[in-house]
Amino acid sequence: EEANTELERKIREWYDKHRTPGVGPRDYSKYYTTIDDLQHKIMNATVDNAKVLLQIDNARLAADDFKLKYENELLMRQSVEADTNGLRRVLDELTLAKSDLELQIESLTEELAYLKKNHQEEMKSLAGGSAGELTVEMNAAPGINLLKILDDMRKQYEEVANRNREKVEANFQEQSKQLKKEVATGVEQVHSTKSELSELRRSVQSLEIELQSA
Repeated sequence: EEANTELERKIREWYDKHRTPGVGPRDYSKYYTTIDDLQHKIMNATVDNAKVLLQIDNARLAADDFKLKYENELLMRQSVEADTNGLRRVLDELTLAKSDLELQIESLTEELAYLKKNHQEEMKSLAGGSAGELTVEMNAAPGINLLKILDDMRKQYEEVANRNREKVEANFQEQSKQLKKEVATGVEQVHSTKSELSELRRSVQSLEIELQSA
């Protein structure tokens, strides 16, 4: 404004010196309103441009931030998927171990039945032999009770087999429970990560649209 005032003063002085005699100074006041209006428009356009540039910078920063978050979430998702695949392999191994233990239990059961059968046949044979033609009289001390020994051996074998089976089943149940819990946790994390990724994609697309519009 000071520069304009100085220029107007110099213009007036110049016209005062060089004006034609009898002709008054020209009136430029009608242009002042147009000049002020243009100056306001220029100022408003400058402010609008600055606002647009600021919005673009903010949108670019937000897009970079979401890109970083997306990459972190992607890495986390890949880690969760790797853990899930590892848990699946552990589950497969446990399934194979369970099948092997079931086969062992079945084999032990068959062996126990076979021993019982042999024991019964031996007892029948001994009972039949006592009723046969050969009679032996002994005046020595009473012999060892073979039936009691076999029965004790059978009970001990059954107890050991039962303890082993219970131990194996308890161990398998505990491992299966822990594995199912870990798998459920992994699946829940995968679902949560997928939801967050979807939300981030929508946010990035919205920011890209806003950026392009700006």
